Order: sequence, then structure tokens, then C-alpha cells
Amino acid sequence: MSRRVELHSLTIKDASELIRKKKVSPLDLVESTLDRIGRIENRVNAFVTVMRDEALQSARHAEGEIRRGFYRGPLHGIPVAVKDLVDTAGTRTTSGSKVRADYVPRKDAAVIERLRAAGAVIIGKTVTYEFAYVSVKSPTRNPWNLDRQPGGSSAGSGAAVSSGMCLAAIGTDTGGSIRVPSCFNGIVGLKPTYGLVSKRGVTTLAWTMDHVGPMTKTVEDAAIVLNVIAGFDRADPASIDFSHPDYTRSLRESVSHLRLGVPTNYFFERIDPEVEGAFRESIEVLRKLGAEIREIEIPLLEHTMGAEFTIIAAEATAYHEKSLRSKARLYDEEVRMFLELGELIPSRYYLKAQRVRGLIKTAIEGALKSVDLIVTPTSPVAPARLGQKEFRFDGVKENVLYAYVRNCCPFNLAGIPAVSVLCGFTHENLPIGLQIAGRAFDEAMVLQVAYAYESATDWHLRNPPI
Repeated sequence: MSRRVELHSLTIKDASELIRKKKVSPLDLVESTLDRIGRIENRVNAFVTVMRDEALQSARHAEGEIRRGFYRGPLHGIPVAVKDLVDTAGTRTTSGSKVRADYVPRKDAAVIERLRAAGAVIIGKTVTYEFAYVSVKSPTRNPWNLDRQPGGSSAGSGAAVSSGMCLAAIGTDTGGSIRVPSCFNGIVGLKPTYGLVSKRGVTTLAWTMDHVGPMTKTVEDAAIVLNVIAGFDRADPASIDFSHPDYTRSLRESVSHLRLGVPTNYFFERIDPEVEGAFRESIEVLRKLGAEIREIEIPLLEHTMGAEFTIIAAEATAYHEKSLRSKARLYDEEVRMFLELGELIPSRYYLKAQRVRGLIKTAIEGALKSVDLIVTPTSPVAPARLGQKEFRFDGVKENVLYAYVRNCCPFNLAGIPAVSVLCGFTHENLPIGLQIAGRAFDEAMVLQVAYAYESATDWHLRNPPI
């Protein structure tokens, strides 16, 4: 295999060091990534739009800057993919829908502005469900097994990173759509604290729960990307004026004296035995690294899914009200049905759901007073087969989507940071994820524990067989 072809498999950390030392050019790296896309994209279907010409132009520009001694930092010349909910000036942003099939934004989203300012090369727009709404229908395939589903609405981003078609991607997460695709595709995905990363220029699913975050090959890469995309944005009403630290400085291989809470309720009520087994083994790894493992109970979590989907339904329908009237036939039938159902939700139900959300948030924050972090399986199940619509747990049926996101939704309601890191594989070689959640704006500690676990194991060194 040629040196050029191998470059696509590098981490951001390794690629950026080679670029900084002028041992590898951004153009070589981007061309290698585009070659990779050309060879496997027709099997994975991760992209809506590959921005080949723009990416090559950006790579040449980055190469020229670095040659002149102007190095912008570890994302300079790094190929990054972006979920197709995120506005890219001059390149269409379809949100996965015929409703916006020809929409070409005039301005970049805030997260794209920050990536470009850091020298990143935007290589393409990745597949999402229509408007990221309630569905598991996707043309994207899981690189670990092309007959398996790749996860939530950021599945294109997850599959692109996993299969080496970019070194990082941007996803969005309203109920697990960064973490579940990261889990199922065997990569790292971080849902930051609500308000840490600007949502300006990102198509809305549910205003009060949408998050934007990085999807990468390693924890350190996630910290590198978060350093760039985090920050206050006056144009985003949800943005919080918070001076964030350098997240890479928190990455240590020790978790000594940290208290990790393992919930005894909710997260393990319906779970694949292989997933639970991998999770329990990961807890023992963290224990050996010096963490104190405590069992905790978090009240009210049984109301999570009702509150989550009531809020999403009401807010999504409000957002789509105008286009649902004028362009109803352009919506996917399933999405249109859910949006129309949202019109039937009385305001009092929405308000009650928000009150329940507040109680759940308080309960989770209360748990985080007795422990430093909460650890759970990212998803209680492994990726389903294509076309599969439900799981069975001792005769009890559960919708595939609900099962996927059940362990993630509590942390969307609470708005706190949560990361998924690879912690094992099923007997069918399907990835399993460990979820680590922490206090608001304490991404540093969340990433520290994820990094320590990743450093103590070698799961992340495996690559999908594609």
C-alpha cells in the first residue's frame, strides 16, 4: 500500500504532527482521503455531497500557509466531514429532505466558521435522516458489517470517520445521535454541555435539546476538535459565555480518586447480555486504574422517554409549521406523520414534559454530588440488522430506535456532557460503547476518564473490515 493511501487512517494527533513538521502536506492527506472515498463510498453511502474541488483548493491553501510559516494549529489541513444539517456557504445543505434539496446557504454555520478559521478542510456533507427526525431509515451502512444499521441521525458522520473517509466529523445530538452512531461505528463521540457549542446555522430538531459535537477516532482527537468548536456566540440565544479550558491538557492516564457512579436502575432493565458484559469489564478496567466505583440510584428516569419524545414532537412541529403547510408532499411519509401528530399535543402536555425534564435534570445533578461521573453502556443493544424494527427482551418488544437511544436521552434532558468510547465487541464483531457523563461544562473530566480507559485498552486500534 502506498504512503499516500495510508494517510487516511491517521488520527488527527498523528497527522497534525506530520503536517506541522512538514513531513506530510495537507494536499497529500486530503487526496488520500478522497481516494478512500472514491474506493468505498459506494458501499458505505456516508456522504450526501463530497466537496472534492473545494477540499483540494483548501488543502493547497493550507499547504501554502504552512510553507510560509503560518501554522494555525492541529486542525490545519485536516479533512473534516459535516452532518448535512450544518450550513456550509455555497454548498447545499439538504437536511436529508426533498424540502431543502436545492437549499444553498449564503453563510457558514458558526461551527464551520470556527473549523475554517482553524485551517480544517471541509471534505463533504454526511447523510442524516430527514431533518434528523424519528427514524432508523438510512442509506448509510455500518462499516463493521454492511448488513447492520449504523445508528442515529449522525450515522453518515460516524461511518465516514470509522471507515477512514475523514479524520473527524461534526454531528448533532438531540437524543443520542452523536453517541449512538459513534458507539455502533466503533469511534468516539462527544455530546457537549448544552450551550457550549453554538447551534447557529444548524437545522433545528428540538431547540431546547439540540447539541453539536465532534466524532473522531480517539478521545484526544475529540478534545482537539472541541477546543476549536467550543465558545460563546452572541448570535445563538442558547450559547453560554463560558471560558473553556484546553481540553487536551486534561488527558491523563490516571483516574485515581475519582468516584464513578454506576446506576442500579433504568440503564440495565432491558439490555443485550454481551453489551452488559463488556460494560462490566470496562468498569473493572477503570477500577484497576484507581477509580472508586459506586452504585447509585437516580430517581424518575422511568419518565425519560415520555418527556424526551413529547418535547421533540412539539418543538419539531413548531419549527416545521410553515413548510408543513406549503410543502407537505415533499416530506417523507413517516416524518410527515410524526410532525402532524405533533400538532395534536396540547400545550399543557408540552409544559408538563418540560417540568418532568426539570425534575430529571435535578435528579441527575443530585447524583453527581455524590459521584464525579456517571458511567453506563452507551446503548443497551448492538446494531440491528437492516430493516429490523424491534428488539425482544424476554418476550417484551421494543422499537429499535427507542432501544438505541434509551441510555442516552437522560443526558439530553439534563444538558450535561456525555461521551461514548469503544469498550468491546460482540461475538459478531459489532462495536460496543461505554458512556461517561459528567457535570455541566466539565468536559475536561469526562474526556480525562475516557482517555484513561482508551489508553488502558486496545479496542480503538481495530479497524472495520471494509
